[in-house]
Amino acid sequence: MITQIPPINQDQEHILPQIRCFALDMDGTIYLGEQWIDGAVEFLHRIEETGRNYVFVTNNSSKNAAVYVDKLHRMGLDVGEDKIVTSGQATIHYLKQHFPEKKVFLLGNQLLQEEFEQAGILLEEEHPDVVVTAFDTSLDYRKMCRVCDHVRAGLPYLATHPDYNCPTETGFIPDAGAIHAFIHVSAFRYPDRVIGKPNEDIVEYLTTRVNAERKEIAMVGDRLYTDIAAGRNNGLKSILVLSGEASMEDVRRSEVLPDMIFDSVKEIGKILVS
Repeated sequence: MITQIPPINQDQEHILPQIRCFALDMDGTIYLGEQWIDGAVEFLHRIEETGRNYVFVTNNSSKNAAVYVDKLHRMGLDVGEDKIVTSGQATIHYLKQHFPEKKVFLLGNQLLQEEFEQAGILLEEEHPDVVVTAFDTSLDYRKMCRVCDHVRAGLPYLATHPDYNCPTETGFIPDAGAIHAFIHVSAFRYPDRVIGKPNEDIVEYLTTRVNAERKEIAMVGDRLYTDIAAGRNNGLKSILVLSGEASMEDVRRSEVLPDMIFDSVKEIGKILVS
C-alpha cells in the first residue's frame, strides 16, 4: 500500500520498465474535446517504439467503439476498434456472463443501444428483467420516469460507470454518477453493481483484450476515484496525470494514491525506454 505521495514526473520505484501495456483513459488524459493534450500523440508513438502496447479504456458509455475510432481518425490517429475498451463493452460482457438471455431496460444513447443489440442483448422498455443505466446525453423526463419506475420495482440495477462529471473543452457536464443521484432521490436505490472503473468487472474484461498480466498493465488517467482506484484495487500499476480533473490538492486529500504522478502523458514519454 502506498502511504506517501510519489514525486511528480519521476519513476523512483522503476515501475515503467515492467509495463508491457498502457491502459489509457481518454477524456482529460489523451485529449480534451477534439484537442490533443500536448505531447499525447508523441507518447503513443513512444509506447510502440519501445515495443509496448496501449489500449484506450474509457468509462464514457455515451459513445461506442466505432465513434471513438472515427474521432481519433479526425484528430489524425488511425487505430482499429481493437484499441478501444469502453464501460459499455464491459457491461455487455458482464450481462452475457450473469444475465444471459435476459431482457434489459437500457438508459443510454442510440449508439449504445445499437451496440447492445448488435451484441445480442435483448432490449425491452415495458417489461424488462434487469435495468442498465449509462451516460445518456439524450436523457429526457419520460426516460427519467421510466427508469425510476423499474428501479423502484426492485429489478436488478446495473450501471456502466460511476463518473460524476465528464470533462470537455469548456468545463464539465453531468455524467452517469449524476444520473445515479437523481434515480436514488426518486427510487431510493443506487446501482447494485457498477461495471466501469474503478471496479473489477472492467479490469477483468480488459485482461481478455490484452496480452499482458495485471502486474504488467499501467492504468493511466486523470481521476483518482476511477482510474487510479481501478489500478490500486485490481492489481494494476496506476499513473495519475494532472491534465484533467485531479489536482495535487486532490491527491493530498485522497485515501487512494497512485504509483506515479506526471503533469501529463508527455512527461511519461520523456522517460520511457525500451
